[in-house]
Amino acid sequence: MRFVLALIAALLVIPFLADPGLAQDYRLRPGDTVQVEVLEDTTLNRSAMVLPDGQISLPLTGSVRAAGRTLAQIQADLATRLAPNFAEPPTVFVTLASLAERVTAPARTIDIFILGAANTPGRVEVPPGTTVLQAIAAAGGLSPFAATKRLQLRRIDKSGSENIYRIDFDAIERGASNTTRLVDGDVIVVPQRRLFE
Repeated sequence: MRFVLALIAALLVIPFLADPGLAQDYRLRPGDTVQVEVLEDTTLNRSAMVLPDGQISLPLTGSVRAAGRTLAQIQADLATRLAPNFAEPPTVFVTLASLAERVTAPARTIDIFILGAANTPGRVEVPPGTTVLQAIAAAGGLSPFAATKRLQLRRIDKSGSENIYRIDFDAIERGASNTTRLVDGDVIVVPQRRLFE
Protein backbone atom coordinates (compact mmCIF):
# COMPACT_ATOMS: atom_id res chain seq x y z
CA MET A 1 0.00 0.00 0.00
CA ARG A 2 2.81 2.42 0.89
CA PHE A 3 4.48 1.61 -2.44
CA VAL A 4 1.30 2.46 -4.33
CA LEU A 5 0.88 5.75 -2.44
CA ALA A 6 4.53 6.62 -3.05
CA LEU A 7 4.11 5.84 -6.76
CA ILE A 8 1.02 8.06 -6.96
CA ALA A 9 2.88 10.87 -5.18
CA ALA A 10 5.80 10.50 -7.60
CA LEU A 11 3.45 10.64 -10.58
CA LEU A 12 1.89 13.81 -9.18
CA VAL A 13 5.31 15.47 -8.91
CA ILE A 14 6.30 14.78 -12.55
CA PRO A 15 4.08 17.52 -14.06
CA PHE A 16 5.53 20.02 -11.56
CA LEU A 17 9.08 19.06 -12.42
CA ALA A 18 8.37 19.10 -16.16
CA ASP A 19 6.69 22.53 -16.04
CA PRO A 20 8.30 24.97 -13.60
CA GLY A 21 5.32 27.30 -14.06
CA LEU A 22 3.01 24.73 -12.45
CA ALA A 23 5.38 24.27 -9.53
CA GLN A 24 5.62 28.03 -8.95
CA ASP A 25 1.83 28.26 -8.46
CA TYR A 26 1.65 25.24 -6.16
CA ARG A 27 1.06 26.00 -2.48
CA LEU A 28 3.11 23.79 -0.21
CA ARG A 29 1.65 21.44 2.39
CA PRO A 30 3.20 19.71 5.38
CA GLY A 31 5.23 16.72 4.19
CA ASP A 32 6.25 18.30 0.86
CA THR A 33 9.99 18.59 0.27
CA VAL A 34 11.74 21.56 -1.35
CA GLN A 35 15.26 21.88 -2.69
CA VAL A 36 17.00 25.13 -1.68
CA GLU A 37 20.06 26.32 -3.60
CA VAL A 38 22.13 29.43 -2.83
CA LEU A 39 24.52 30.21 -5.70
CA GLU A 40 26.88 32.29 -3.57
CA ASP A 41 27.33 29.60 -0.86
CA THR A 42 26.78 25.96 -1.87
CA THR A 43 27.17 24.83 1.76
CA LEU A 44 23.65 26.17 2.30
CA ASN A 45 22.17 23.97 -0.45
CA ARG A 46 19.86 21.31 0.94
CA SER A 47 16.50 19.58 0.87
CA ALA A 48 13.99 20.67 3.46
CA MET A 49 10.75 19.00 4.38
CA VAL A 50 7.75 21.10 5.37
CA LEU A 51 7.16 20.07 8.97
CA PRO A 52 3.70 19.40 10.46
CA ASP A 53 3.69 22.95 11.88
CA GLY A 54 4.15 24.28 8.31
CA GLN A 55 7.76 25.43 8.81
CA ILE A 56 11.06 24.59 7.14
CA SER A 57 14.33 25.14 8.97
CA LEU A 58 17.57 26.22 7.30
CA PRO A 59 20.97 27.48 8.53
CA LEU A 60 21.23 31.28 8.86
CA THR A 61 17.48 31.72 8.44
CA GLY A 62 15.97 29.63 11.22
CA SER A 63 12.37 28.54 10.81
CA VAL A 64 10.52 29.86 7.79
CA ARG A 65 6.79 29.46 7.19
CA ALA A 66 6.30 27.34 4.06
CA ALA A 67 2.86 25.70 4.22
CA GLY A 68 0.29 27.58 2.17
CA ARG A 69 2.94 29.59 0.32
CA THR A 70 4.26 29.32 -3.24
CA LEU A 71 7.85 28.49 -4.10
CA ALA A 72 8.39 32.07 -5.30
CA GLN A 73 7.19 33.46 -1.96
CA ILE A 74 9.53 31.18 -0.01
CA GLN A 75 12.40 31.99 -2.38
CA ALA A 76 11.94 35.75 -1.84
CA ASP A 77 11.64 35.27 1.94
CA LEU A 78 14.85 33.21 2.11
CA ALA A 79 16.77 35.72 -0.03
CA THR A 80 15.68 38.55 2.29
CA ARG A 81 16.64 36.60 5.42
CA LEU A 82 20.03 35.58 3.99
CA ALA A 83 20.91 39.05 2.62
CA PRO A 84 22.56 40.35 5.85
CA ASN A 85 25.09 37.48 5.63
CA PHE A 86 26.34 38.44 2.16
CA ALA A 87 27.97 41.52 0.62
CA GLU A 88 25.46 41.41 -2.26
CA PRO A 89 21.92 39.99 -2.09
CA PRO A 90 22.21 36.21 -2.62
CA THR A 91 20.67 34.34 -5.54
CA VAL A 92 18.31 31.76 -4.04
CA PHE A 93 16.40 29.08 -5.93
CA VAL A 94 13.64 27.00 -4.33
CA THR A 95 12.21 24.06 -6.29
CA LEU A 96 9.73 21.35 -5.44
CA ALA A 97 11.57 18.08 -4.80
CA SER A 98 8.64 15.85 -3.80
CA LEU A 99 5.05 15.94 -2.70
CA ALA A 100 3.87 14.65 0.64
CA GLU A 101 2.27 11.25 0.68
CA ARG A 102 -1.42 11.97 0.43
CA VAL A 103 -3.62 9.71 2.50
CA THR A 104 -7.05 9.36 1.01
CA ALA A 105 -10.10 8.40 2.97
CA PRO A 106 -11.19 4.83 2.39
CA ALA A 107 -13.95 4.50 -0.14
CA ARG A 108 -17.37 4.37 1.47
CA THR A 109 -19.22 1.09 1.06
CA ILE A 110 -22.61 -0.28 1.96
CA ASP A 111 -23.49 -3.79 3.11
CA ILE A 112 -25.86 -5.90 1.00
CA PHE A 113 -26.95 -9.37 2.05
CA ILE A 114 -27.61 -12.14 -0.45
CA LEU A 115 -29.47 -15.25 0.70
CA GLY A 116 -30.33 -18.51 -1.00
CA ALA A 117 -29.18 -19.90 -4.32
CA ALA A 118 -26.31 -17.52 -5.03
CA ASN A 119 -22.80 -18.85 -5.64
CA THR A 120 -21.45 -17.07 -2.56
CA PRO A 121 -24.33 -15.94 -0.36
CA GLY A 122 -23.68 -13.69 2.58
CA ARG A 123 -22.70 -10.09 3.22
CA VAL A 124 -21.25 -8.21 0.25
CA GLU A 125 -19.63 -4.78 0.52
CA VAL A 126 -20.43 -2.63 -2.51
CA PRO A 127 -20.16 1.08 -3.31
CA PRO A 128 -23.27 3.25 -2.89
CA GLY A 129 -25.39 3.30 -6.04
CA THR A 130 -24.75 -0.35 -6.90
CA THR A 131 -27.52 -2.04 -8.87
CA VAL A 132 -29.05 -5.47 -8.21
CA LEU A 133 -27.18 -6.94 -11.17
CA GLN A 134 -23.86 -5.54 -9.91
CA ALA A 135 -24.47 -6.88 -6.38
CA ILE A 136 -25.26 -10.36 -7.68
CA ALA A 137 -22.13 -10.24 -9.81
CA ALA A 138 -20.11 -9.23 -6.72
CA ALA A 139 -21.53 -12.30 -4.97
CA GLY A 140 -20.26 -14.59 -7.72
CA GLY A 141 -23.53 -14.81 -9.64
CA LEU A 142 -26.44 -17.17 -9.20
CA SER A 143 -26.23 -20.92 -8.83
CA PRO A 144 -27.71 -23.16 -11.56
CA PHE A 145 -30.56 -23.95 -9.14
CA ALA A 146 -31.70 -20.34 -8.69
CA ALA A 147 -35.31 -19.39 -9.50
CA THR A 148 -34.16 -16.43 -11.58
CA LYS A 149 -37.69 -15.05 -12.20
CA ARG A 150 -38.59 -14.89 -8.50
CA LEU A 151 -35.79 -12.96 -6.80
CA GLN A 152 -36.81 -10.64 -4.02
CA LEU A 153 -35.34 -7.39 -2.82
CA ARG A 154 -36.23 -6.79 0.82
CA ARG A 155 -35.75 -3.28 2.12
CA ILE A 156 -36.58 -1.69 5.47
CA ASP A 157 -37.99 1.81 4.99
CA LYS A 158 -37.54 4.75 7.35
CA SER A 159 -40.64 3.81 9.33
CA GLY A 160 -39.21 0.34 10.04
CA SER A 161 -41.58 -1.51 7.70
CA GLU A 162 -40.19 -4.14 5.35
CA ASN A 163 -40.99 -3.73 1.67
CA ILE A 164 -40.59 -6.66 -0.71
CA TYR A 165 -39.92 -6.05 -4.40
CA ARG A 166 -39.99 -8.84 -6.99
CA ILE A 167 -37.07 -8.96 -9.40
CA ASP A 168 -37.02 -10.90 -12.68
CA PHE A 169 -33.32 -11.60 -13.14
CA ASP A 170 -33.93 -13.25 -16.54
CA ALA A 171 -35.45 -10.01 -17.82
CA ILE A 172 -32.46 -8.04 -16.53
CA GLU A 173 -30.09 -10.43 -18.31
CA ARG A 174 -32.09 -9.99 -21.54
CA GLY A 175 -31.50 -6.24 -21.28
CA ALA A 176 -34.61 -5.01 -19.51
CA SER A 177 -33.73 -1.82 -17.69
CA ASN A 178 -33.37 -2.21 -13.96
CA THR A 179 -32.11 0.97 -12.39
CA THR A 180 -32.92 -0.02 -8.83
CA ARG A 181 -30.05 1.22 -6.69
CA LEU A 182 -29.34 -0.68 -3.53
CA VAL A 183 -29.08 0.92 -0.12
CA ASP A 184 -27.27 -0.16 3.02
CA GLY A 185 -28.90 -3.21 4.60
CA ASP A 186 -30.82 -4.40 1.51
CA VAL A 187 -31.36 -8.16 1.33
CA ILE A 188 -31.60 -10.03 -1.97
CA VAL A 189 -33.35 -13.39 -1.59
CA VAL A 190 -32.64 -15.94 -4.30
CA PRO A 191 -35.09 -18.86 -4.01
CA GLN A 192 -34.34 -22.31 -5.44
CA ARG A 193 -36.14 -23.49 -8.56
CA ARG A 194 -39.09 -25.74 -8.17
CA LEU A 195 -39.10 -29.11 -9.90
CA PHE A 196 -40.56 -27.99 -13.26
CA GLU A 197 -39.64 -24.31 -13.10
